[in-house]
Amino acid sequence: MRGTPGAAGVLDPLFPRLGNGGYDVRHYDLALDWAPARSGQRAEQPLRGRARITSRATQNLSAFNLDLKGLEVTSVTVDGRPARYDHAGTELTVRPEKELDKGRTFRTTVEYAGRPGPLEDADGSEEGWLTGDGGTVALGEPSGSMTWFPGNHHPLDKATYTLRATVPKGQRAVSNGEPETTEPRPGRDGRTTWTWNSRHPMASYLATLAIGPYRLTESRTPSGLPVVDAVAPGEDAGELERLPEVLDWSVKRFGTYPFDSAGAVVLAPDTAGYALETQTRPVYPGSPDVGLIVHETAHQWFGDSVTPRTWQDVWLSEGFATYAEWLWDEDHDGPTAQDAFDRLHATSGDAGLWAFPPADPPDQDSLFADPVYQRGAMTLHQVRRVLGDTRFAALLKGWPREYAHRNARTADFTAYAESLAPDGDTREALTRTWAVWLRADGKPDSAAPGR
Repeated sequence: MRGTPGAAGVLDPLFPRLGNGGYDVRHYDLALDWAPARSGQRAEQPLRGRARITSRATQNLSAFNLDLKGLEVTSVTVDGRPARYDHAGTELTVRPEKELDKGRTFRTTVEYAGRPGPLEDADGSEEGWLTGDGGTVALGEPSGSMTWFPGNHHPLDKATYTLRATVPKGQRAVSNGEPETTEPRPGRDGRTTWTWNSRHPMASYLATLAIGPYRLTESRTPSGLPVVDAVAPGEDAGELERLPEVLDWSVKRFGTYPFDSAGAVVLAPDTAGYALETQTRPVYPGSPDVGLIVHETAHQWFGDSVTPRTWQDVWLSEGFATYAEWLWDEDHDGPTAQDAFDRLHATSGDAGLWAFPPADPPDQDSLFADPVYQRGAMTLHQVRRVLGDTRFAALLKGWPREYAHRNARTADFTAYAESLAPDGDTREALTRTWAVWLRADGKPDSAAPGR
C-alpha cells in the first residue's frame, strides 16, 4: 500500500496548524550548543542544535512534518539515511528515502542553527526563546517550543526527553526532570554541558531551558522527593522555601505526586513577564509568593500530568490550578472557596469574567482570559456543591489518577464527575451545571448549582 503525507496540523479548534499527523513521538534527544556573542559583538548563529526524534508511524507515511520556526535546517536523516526536506514558515516537511509503514518505529535527526527569538501571542505576550540581561529562558505555551527545537508541537503528542545543553563558562543550563549531575561535564574554553532527563511523558509546551548564572540548590522533601531550584543572581527566592510544604499539602489534596522531582526556576525580572507550569520545575518571573507557588504546583497534576487534549480544554488546567489557590486559603485560615466564589459572582454581568464560557474560548486571544481561570474555578466549586465535600475530595484525587500522564477532554471530565454521582438527581444537577456554568454565554442568573 502506498504511503501518504502526514497532515500538517492536527486541526486543533484554536490552533489548527499546530502539531502534525501521521506519527507519534516517543522520545526527544536534544543536543544544544548556546554561544551568544560577547559584549559588543554579534553571533550570527548563537544556537546550534541536533534533535534526534524517535517516533512511531500511525499510518503509511510518504512524508511528514515537524514544527520549527526561525532556524536554519542544515541536514535531515531518517534512520540514518539522508532525507529530502523543505522548510517554509513553521513547517519542516521531511520526505524519507523509503516510505514508512504504519506501526514502524523510526528516528529522525535534524541538525539546525540560527538565532532563536520570541513569538508574540495574540494577547500581546511573548513566548519562545526569551533573552534578558539576566539570562535566557525558553517558554512554550502554547506554541513557543518551535522556536528552539523541531517537533510535534501540540499537547496531544507527549513524549519523554533527554536534553544536553552546552553553555558558556559561568553559566548553568536548567531544564525539566532530573539532572544527570549538578557537576556538569567541562569542555573547551571553560564551557560546560548539562544533561537533564524527563522520564515521564511531557507535552512540548511544558519543556523549558533556562541559561544563566543561576544559584542551584538541591534538597529533598520530608517524603524524599528531590527538589532542584535555580535562582537568578540578585533575586530573593521569596517564599520558595515553602515549596516542600506546598507539595505536601498538594499530595494530601490531589494524590501521589506524578513525577520524580520538583523545583523551580526564578528568573531575573527582565527575562519573562509571567510564570509558567513547566513540568517538574515551574518558571517564575522573579520571587514568587505562596499563592503563585500553589497555582504552578497544582499544575503538575492538572495540566502537566493530565494534559488538555485540545487548547479549547485548557480550563481543565487553569480552572483546577485556580481552585487550588482557593483551597489553600480555605485550609490555611483564609477566605473559603465559597467566599471566593461569592466575590466573583457579585461582579457585573458585563465584566470580562462573563465574556465567554470556560469550555469554549472563542479564539487564541482568549486562551488565558479570566473565564478560563476564574469561571473555570467557579464551575469546579459548583461541582463541589452538587457532589458534596466528600465526593469532591475523591474527585480531586481520582481525576488525576485516572488520566495520569495522558490527555483529557472536557467530555472526559464531565463523564468522570458524573460517575461519582450517587443518584439520578445528582447526575441531573451536574448536567445542568455543565449547561449553565461550563457552556452557556453570559452570567448565570443564580449562584445555586446548575441554575
